[in-house]
Formats: sequence, C-alpha cells, structure tokens
Amino acid sequence: MDSNEARALLADAEPIHSAATIQAALGQVAARIHGQLAKRNPLVLCVMTGGVVFCGQLLPRLDFPLDFDYLHATRYGPETQGGKISWRSAPWIPVKDRTVLVVDDILDEGVTLAAIKESLRRLGAAEVLLAVFADKLNGKSKPVSADFVGLTVPDRFVFGFGMDIHGAWRNLPAIYAVREKAG
Repeated sequence: MDSNEARALLADAEPIHSAATIQAALGQVAARIHGQLAKRNPLVLCVMTGGVVFCGQLLPRLDFPLDFDYLHATRYGPETQGGKISWRSAPWIPVKDRTVLVVDDILDEGVTLAAIKESLRRLGAAEVLLAVFADKLNGKSKPVSADFVGLTVPDRFVFGFGMDIHGAWRNLPAIYAVREKAG
C-alpha cells in the first residue's frame, strides 16, 4: 500500500477508541498487572510486531523488577485473514519455572496466542499470563482468554495502536475500524 492509499484508508475509517481513551486504559491495565505480578519478577514477552506499541507504552508503567524479551509468531503476514502459524523467533531468555506475561496487540480468534501459551508451557513456564490491548468481540469461542485486557473492539477490521492494515498505521495513537460498506 502506498502513502496515498494509506491516507485515503485512514480518512475513510471510523474512530473506535481515541488516544485519550487508550492512555486511560493503559493506566488501568498496568495497575491490574502491577497488583498481580509486582512481587513475582515476571518475564515479559512482547509478541512481535503487533505487541510493540502496547508493550513499549506498558513497560514504563510497571514499576517493579521484571525481565524482558520477545517472540515472533504470526498467522497473518501480508494477508488480512489468519492462516498457518509461522514461528519466526523464540524467546532468548529461558522460560523454565518462570511466571511469563505475554503482551500482544489483539485477541481476535485466539489461535496464535493459544499456540504461544502452549509452546511456553512445553518449555517449562510455571505460569503463562496473557495481556492484550484489544479483545475483539467477535462472538466466537476462543481457545484462550486474556488475563489482562485494555479495551474491547467490535467485530470489524481494526487498526492503529500496534494493529496494522496492509502493513500501515501501526503507529497511530488511536484505534480505527474500516468503514462498513452499505448494502
């Protein structure tokens, strides 16, 4: 997608959550994580690439000792529909006997996060908790649920605050949805 196409897509999109709403939700989710994990020295794993914006703004709000690493597993690539899971990078820090907090942008169908959680359990993590900024209200039965959620989003194609559309707009401070076509 070129710059003009990306700008046109954003101009036609519907705002779902403002930057101010997102910042307030960040504070609330950080407080919940602090309440549960402050005394446990967790390993925080950011799911690349969608989780970067949420994780980058969440970490400075967690004023307790933690270790940080990342992993990269995806079902999307350039497509907008999920496919086969692709593992691109495993965590470098051992997860064995650790409380692990996985941070990602969205819980959509839950297949990728379920696979990540299962993999970390197989590697010996004592506990795997999931933090997502957005939980999509798609009405589907999901194989996992998030332990910490920033906000919910409707069952539409959403982008911004870490979530992309055709590779664009992860950097937006707000969340938008592609406008639904009439008819």
